[in-house]
Amino acid sequence: MVNKTDFIASLAKGLGVIEAFRAERPRLSIAEVAEATGLDRATARRCLLTLHELGYADYDGKFFTLTPRILRLGMGALAAMPLAQLVQPWLDQLSEQIGQSTSVSILDGTEIVYLARAAQRRVMSIGLMPGSRLPAHCTSMGRVLLAALPESEARAIVERSDLTPRTRHSLTAPDEIMARIRQARADGHAVIDQEVELGLRSLAVPLWNAHGRVVAALNTGVAAVQSSAEELVTLYLPALLRVQEGLRRVLR
Repeated sequence: MVNKTDFIASLAKGLGVIEAFRAERPRLSIAEVAEATGLDRATARRCLLTLHELGYADYDGKFFTLTPRILRLGMGALAAMPLAQLVQPWLDQLSEQIGQSTSVSILDGTEIVYLARAAQRRVMSIGLMPGSRLPAHCTSMGRVLLAALPESEARAIVERSDLTPRTRHSLTAPDEIMARIRQARADGHAVIDQEVELGLRSLAVPLWNAHGRVVAALNTGVAAVQSSAEELVTLYLPALLRVQEGLRRVLR
């Protein structure tokens, strides 16, 4: 626990304002930021105008949007992470072999955070890159990461997640989602069929380190052109498992 005299409340508020911006809400007004963060409007306004003054946000008189400069706050740390450095060449090679985009992510609360990615073609309407976030409960990587946790811990994460459906295929009942997580634990992989976005299917496996601990997840996302989602297992699982085994020998 940080000593109160060492805690900078204004910094915490500013970081909260930055985190209010998401892929699904890239333009926010002062009132919307205040609502999303729990700050009063005056504090939210000061934080936003400070970001604007420093070049981290654009302002059109009503709405604020983050600028590419904001990436400086996270990209350096992500790029410097040993895990991201280790997996990138494997992702590049795997993507070339199977002709599909591949990614590695970690679990952060109720979301997954992309650490590394090798893109072949764009299959999602939103662009994904290191630092991008998606809900854990409805993504293939999220489900294998949740499957690595004790049942009670995984359920607690699911129950505090925003279960608003993203498509008509999205599961919204915690019990149904937990059943899929248990299935992922038993199978050693997870398949998602258009739960995140229509037309997108994905397959993920956990990544273990040399000590047998799950440290990340590996996936491939493809257009839903197969007759069934299960075909992804036949087509791509062997290649993902080879990378999984190769990385198990080098991850610490």
